[in-house]
Amino acid sequence: MTAVDVDTRRHRQRLLDGLAESITETGFRDTTVADVVRRARTSRRTFYEHFSSREECLIALLADANRAMIQQISDAVDPGAPWDVQVRQAIESWIACAESEPAITLSWIRDVPALGAAARDLQRDAMEGFIAMTQRLTDTPSLRAAGISPPSRQMAIILLGGLRELIATTVEDGGRAGDVTEVAVRASIALLGPVVDTP
Repeated sequence: MTAVDVDTRRHRQRLLDGLAESITETGFRDTTVADVVRRARTSRRTFYEHFSSREECLIALLADANRAMIQQISDAVDPGAPWDVQVRQAIESWIACAESEPAITLSWIRDVPALGAAARDLQRDAMEGFIAMTQRLTDTPSLRAAGISPPSRQMAIILLGGLRELIATTVEDGGRAGDVTEVAVRASIALLGPVVDTP
């Protein structure tokens, strides 16, 4: 990577950090490009070299946050632990990520739906990343030994969409994501657990 590439990445990250700070302090709706560049200690020209609008900057911020969340969840799961402990580790890590950046979590809930087609692409990409993570985490020798196989794409969407909506409605209603930890763990265990054949 050249010095120019490093400098470009650094400027982009400063702009994303500036947007995140502004969202935390005033919310996305009240954030302007001027707010972002002031917090990033850069210029409007630099902003527009990276992003065509504050909406595009938000999409980039949320896409990065989503990738970071998937990595944190993956890192939190001990593949040698009992399967139900692995499920708990994944859920607790997801909730910890949501609680560590509540303004970003709220922006996913409140601001993304207003972004139109670009937001739909963001949401689809985010879901695809979570589906791949779920299938990867459940495709291990220890889980297969417990009678668990990776969920189908449809089952993963039901699980992940349900968890996302549960967290979203809880936070939107003024609660904490952590308030739903136990029900989220129980529901995930029920959906992912071994299939019991009935006579």
